[in-house]
Amino acid sequence: MNNTTHWMVVRQGLLVAAMVLGAGGVAAQQALDPGKSEFAENCASCHGIDGKGNGSLGNLLQRSPPDLTQLAKKNQGVLPINRLYEVIDGAGVPSHGSRDMPVWGWEYRVEQSQAMREARGRYDEPAMVRARILTLLEYISRIQVR
Repeated sequence: MNNTTHWMVVRQGLLVAAMVLGAGGVAAQQALDPGKSEFAENCASCHGIDGKGNGSLGNLLQRSPPDLTQLAKKNQGVLPINRLYEVIDGAGVPSHGSRDMPVWGWEYRVEQSQAMREARGRYDEPAMVRARILTLLEYISRIQVR
């Protein structure tokens, strides 16, 4: 992902976040945490609800899931956003290559396309996938050990 593309993705994610936050009052904003919900629904079973790699399915995996709260600490204090985005999206992973975790970009595309077919609406599939991944990355950034 080049620098221009990166900033376009960040800008779109911030726009989505602003729309989500602007949709309700203060109480709704406090109750709504889309990144945490996304994490709980798709990541916590392996990485643990706290992100420390202690999920209920972790012992069934060949490799232990990493402690996501330590990512920035292990990278000189900088969360490797681009690398995380690529790992979560999985677009560069060969279809029959090795993969330690689900290709969430593909899963999100399938989920969104099904939801949109049911709603008979049109939507920007790449933007929806980016928004979900960026929402998840924003949450992962909040659980980093400081």
